[in-house]
Amino acid sequence: MTVNLPPLPPVPGEEHRPGGRSIADLVDAEHRQLRELTRRLADPDADPAGALDVLVAELSRHLSAEEQYLLPAVRAAVPGTDDRVAEVLAADAGLRSALRGLGRGSIDDVTTRIDAHVAAVGDLVDRLRASATEEELIRLGNRLEIAEEAAPTRPHSGIPTTPPWNRIVEPAVGVVDKVRDAVTGRSTHLRDLTEPPTE
Repeated sequence: MTVNLPPLPPVPGEEHRPGGRSIADLVDAEHRQLRELTRRLADPDADPAGALDVLVAELSRHLSAEEQYLLPAVRAAVPGTDDRVAEVLAADAGLRSALRGLGRGSIDDVTTRIDAHVAAVGDLVDRLRASATEEELIRLGNRLEIAEEAAPTRPHSGIPTTPPWNRIVEPAVGVVDKVRDAVTGRSTHLRDLTEPPTE
């Protein structure tokens, strides 16, 4: 096994293929949705009401889950990627900073940063896809989806961005964010938009 995951329990009969989507397919789809949403928000005629909150929440969850599972998997499975992963983590920190106080005037900066993120992470995803088995990619995809459900919906500075601490701290911070979202009625999912970006 190239990625450090606990073994699956034995299944009698035919070779077992876990259910779910590959982490590579999930990350690619989320990248397309984030880019489409930022392109819409960059349109001078766009009505950003609620959409900026959704972008911040979706991107915060996305970065959290990638840092918990995708980037460690790349480090484990693809030799020589430590420096590249460190660059992505540093760029993610800059992206989180740009998300704080996001408004119409700063959407171009965030769009540029998202495009750079998509290019850098896309390269790492391609390398992981070539190094890991389909079963590993699916199991990582399942973990990514679970991590996104528990992740913070706002950018936070000073919290860990690498395992094991981010897997402990971020779900706790996510609970606080979700309470704040519920109290304020803040939209946090693409499905909350009138026209959600498609995969």
